[in-house]
Amino acid sequence: MMTPHKPERNHPLRFRLKERGAELVETAFVLPLLLMLLIGVFWAARAYNIYETITRAAREGARVAVAPTCATCGNSFPATTAVQTAVNNVLTSAGMNTTGGGITVNIQQHQQLGLDPNNPVAAWTIVSITYPYQFTLPFSSLNATTINISTQVQMLEEQ
Repeated sequence: MMTPHKPERNHPLRFRLKERGAELVETAFVLPLLLMLLIGVFWAARAYNIYETITRAAREGARVAVAPTCATCGNSFPATTAVQTAVNNVLTSAGMNTTGGGITVNIQQHQQLGLDPNNPVAAWTIVSITYPYQFTLPFSSLNATTINISTQVQMLEEQ
């Protein structure tokens, strides 16, 4: 004769019933963090894109600044306005706002290279750009923080 089966006290289904909804609570905690991380990666990538764009603009401005305008008319170097125009053209073509203010372009032409100021070995041009970037990261203290992204390019002037 068989004895009736007694239910075990530690049966797996018994604990499973107590855990109902735990996954929902865990998801409610983890999902906003994952979304914040995803949005943060997006905005950090945009900041890097801006850095690369202003570096390219500074490089183009320095390239324009170091090339003489013509060899037959005295090898004069372009004016600062021509360098500024070259920088603005690159920034505008990348879709960046150049008229909104905050962006700083500093151009230093004919910086002497060498130990003797009366007999310089060469000269270079320095173009530096600073661009204010508003970093947006929801649910954090970094939301709407302005970060100044800057770059500097140096090129030797052609003689």
